[in-house]
Amino acid sequence: MATPRLEINLDKIAHNTKVLSQLYGSKSIDVCAVTKVVCGDLTIAKCLVTAGITMIADSKVANLKKMRKGDINATFLLIGTPLLSQAAEIVEWADISHNSEPAVIAELGRQALKKGINHQIILMIEMGDLREGIMPESLDEVVNEVLKLEGIELIGLGTNLACFGSIQPSQEKMNSLSKLSDQVERKFHLKFRYVSGGNSANYNWFKSTHSTERINQLRIGESIFLGVEPVHRHPIPDLFTDAFTVVTEVCELKIKPSVPYGETGQNAFGHVLQFTDKGEIPRAILGMGLQDVDVSGLRPMLDIDILGAGSDQMIIDPKNTDLRVGDEVSFMPNYAALLSAMTSPYVEKSMTLSCEREGIL
Repeated sequence: MATPRLEINLDKIAHNTKVLSQLYGSKSIDVCAVTKVVCGDLTIAKCLVTAGITMIADSKVANLKKMRKGDINATFLLIGTPLLSQAAEIVEWADISHNSEPAVIAELGRQALKKGINHQIILMIEMGDLREGIMPESLDEVVNEVLKLEGIELIGLGTNLACFGSIQPSQEKMNSLSKLSDQVERKFHLKFRYVSGGNSANYNWFKSTHSTERINQLRIGESIFLGVEPVHRHPIPDLFTDAFTVVTEVCELKIKPSVPYGETGQNAFGHVLQFTDKGEIPRAILGMGLQDVDVSGLRPMLDIDILGAGSDQMIIDPKNTDLRVGDEVSFMPNYAALLSAMTSPYVEKSMTLSCEREGIL
């Protein structure tokens, strides 16, 4: 098979999806599957829906468009902060969007009216991570503005944590969001459909809490695809952590000095590297580099050391693995490496599954 490639096991993705849906469902929380790390891949999206997912979220309008045109039977949510310039496309391809800017919401309403529809929104609240969100003290003012708009239907509140500022979801944060939801509902005579408490990072809060309060939705991506919780990257019990494997091959294998020789300066990426002198050692070059994948996010499945990478090659110490030219070498990707491998047009995507029986492919 061609390399570099990303091997994708749909059975394991489906299994993780079902386990997490049952787990969160045990406390009346719906799982919204986030497909941004897999670039809205149609085969993976079909796998998610077959496994029971009814709402899919993505941060790219292009991915939502691809999935909707690909007949993915789900409700589509645009997460992240919508762009004012994309308002017409958002209304066309997203059923719901996260929002925090009144000017953008107003434009979404204008575009929705042109289409003769209502666009549903979830207002995002700033809870400390300092990414997108309305400051809580400004929420009533924003809600009051939103409710005056035609073409807009306010269906919930949400927050985003553990993304930019590494602030963890906690009982205090979830209680605060729940309290805000209660206050807004009472003041404006509303009944929210969703109180969206966060993402895969909410796993530890969920497992430890005795009350989920008003939280009834989580947006889950990393836990589905990599089987871990993102706060400490600990594996979640009963989930597969190897649904994705990055594979490349050895294209050169020689004994060379362990320290470069000659006058030093910056390398191709503007760095000046330091090396430990180990004498002459085996050095293998693999046919995959930074243009293909975030090399720093790869964990070798063999006992080898990654020495560094250029744009299209990776240098390793093969140690005692007896590798030969042409041999394949596999790696487990973290979230950043998976995102880069899925995004790269130079990495072949290879689906492996037995759920072909269920009509996914």
